[in-house]
Amino acid sequence: MLNQSVPVEFDTVLVANRGEIAVRVIRTLRAMGIRSVAVYSDADADARHVQAADIAVRLGPAAARASYLAIDKVVAAAVRTGAQAVHPGYGFLSENAAFAAALAEAGIVFLGPSARAIEVMGDKIAAKNTVAAFGVPVVPGIAKPGLTDDELIAAAAEVGYPVLVKPSAGGGGKGMRRVDDPDLLPDALVSARREAAAAFGDDTLFLERFVTRPRHIEVQILADRFGTVLHLGERECSLQRRHQKVIEEAPSPLLDADTRARIGAAACNTARSVDYLGAGTVEFIVSADRPDEFFFMEMNTRLQVEHPVTELVTGVDLVECQVRVAAGQKLAVAQDELRMVGHAIEARVYAEDPARGFLPTGGMVLELAEPEGDGVRVDSGLRVGTLVGSDYDPMLSKVIAHASDRTAALAKLDRALADTVLLGVTTNIEFLRFLLADPDVAEGRLDTGLLDRRVIDFAPAVVGDDEFAAAATCHWLRRWPTTQSDPWRVPSGWRIGADAPTPIRLACGDRIEHVYLSGTPADGAVRIGDGEESLFTATFIGGDEPYAGVLTLTTDGLRREYRVAEQDGLLWVAGPAGIAVLREVAEIGVRGDSDQVGDAEIRSPMPGSVIAVPVVAGATVRAGAAIVVVEAMKMEHTLTAPVAGTVELLVEPGAQVRLDQTLARIVAAPVEPQPAEHEGIPV
Repeated sequence: MLNQSVPVEFDTVLVANRGEIAVRVIRTLRAMGIRSVAVYSDADADARHVQAADIAVRLGPAAARASYLAIDKVVAAAVRTGAQAVHPGYGFLSENAAFAAALAEAGIVFLGPSARAIEVMGDKIAAKNTVAAFGVPVVPGIAKPGLTDDELIAAAAEVGYPVLVKPSAGGGGKGMRRVDDPDLLPDALVSARREAAAAFGDDTLFLERFVTRPRHIEVQILADRFGTVLHLGERECSLQRRHQKVIEEAPSPLLDADTRARIGAAACNTARSVDYLGAGTVEFIVSADRPDEFFFMEMNTRLQVEHPVTELVTGVDLVECQVRVAAGQKLAVAQDELRMVGHAIEARVYAEDPARGFLPTGGMVLELAEPEGDGVRVDSGLRVGTLVGSDYDPMLSKVIAHASDRTAALAKLDRALADTVLLGVTTNIEFLRFLLADPDVAEGRLDTGLLDRRVIDFAPAVVGDDEFAAAATCHWLRRWPTTQSDPWRVPSGWRIGADAPTPIRLACGDRIEHVYLSGTPADGAVRIGDGEESLFTATFIGGDEPYAGVLTLTTDGLRREYRVAEQDGLLWVAGPAGIAVLREVAEIGVRGDSDQVGDAEIRSPMPGSVIAVPVVAGATVRAGAAIVVVEAMKMEHTLTAPVAGTVELLVEPGAQVRLDQTLARIVAAPVEPQPAEHEGIPV
């Protein structure tokens, strides 16, 4: 596509991003012999992208506005390091016209389109009108600046219900409302304006007809400064949750050859409408009922998260193309010379808990194993020791599979996800595998609402006896001597001349089990509750700080390996059935020192900060009383007492808390609570 033997004029390129995309861009820069510059916030001082780069520059505090979104700081970093060009990745400043203009003023090349193209395509109304003038089909609707609610309501009847209310600025589904009933449109406009103003600082709205059973299909384009515009086929991005993509693939299983050619031509015309330069993506909406009919949605003037699937089926490195086009090189192939070979599918790994309504999670990566092999690619910003917080987007990595056909690619991606082990942070990997197994997904019967419809059917795998036995064995092994100089460091149940079992009480979710172990690691026995006793041998290879490694457990002749890690009282166990998180608990009502601890614990459902504690320590409360309020991702979550009793508080307002950290305990009280005036506040 481009002459790779011709060197580019850049010897240093700054990557104005973080995480997996920064690591991915740096990989191509290194392959091209170009020195890379990373930028980082205080939260990312030890991040993988910082370690991967040749040079790294601190921008400022963790808050994005003080670091990754600070245009002056990023431009200054480029000047300071002698970078001739800046790659923006995606998100942050990647579609910021002011950033592109600031770089141009500093004499630094922006690896993207002109500020004008960014401005036009960043305004949904202007973009729609601009591409329509080039013959690109657009969804029927009304799109003009400054439309009032009355004008939108009047136009909706002509557009035809259902309608989709959309903000002119921004994206990601914020401010969008589907309205089926004309009586509900006024309230929808009010709430949409409020959300758009909060998210983008602009409450301008427009209307489109809602396409039934919509599918989200986008086309990758490349354009050089000599007027050549090429498309590299389409990607199917219909598997979304609340308008956020989760699984993407190339090519789409929906389109035939004729439609593929027409939608590709429309994408190229979209690029021509703004004299586009570099890599970009044109997004279309297609009705599953009429796959030959497509409508322009928007153009993303940057690299897309899902670009690897296009790279795998075309063999084109899009980042290298961005660098070479920006350096003035010419696209040297014709459209009919480009081919898509095989099928590629990508899954996004997020720090979120599907079992808790996809609440954001976090923590430290204690153990990590990412899949490898023919046709498997992982774009990741992770390493052991990475601290996943709530300052940035929760996407951690992307797992991509490429095979000769779609069925084989689906199977390879599922296997790759099964081989992905990330301990210390709860992720959506189990949900991704659930989604890949869905019959409609397998058959390619997709639409943008499918994932949200399937969510209610998802249930995490039940943690079985094997995981309880493995977790208990890990605890047990830690009490055994590690050197000959420490012969008496053994489990408390062991006695000379006897084989008294050691009881270990573990909890996982609502399940609590006593696990009894006896003997030695080379010749032991394990029993769960009142079940049958099994013989085992166990070895552990790993480190003590943090406690992480590989447990090999052979039970009644069946050998299994588990990756395990422990931190803050939580033991993560990854085995054949998936990942389980267990904790050792004391007997109900009794601590190790025989003091009361209560019948219930209140644990944080996510990492965040305590913003309020509505009760005082020692207060007697009813079941359901508010005990602690935690804020995470700008949402408040009130945690209540599961039983009536006396409160033991373990946190104060302002405290930063981890996922599953115990915040309070309730000592069960069989008597009625005291009057409210003794409780700290009324309940």
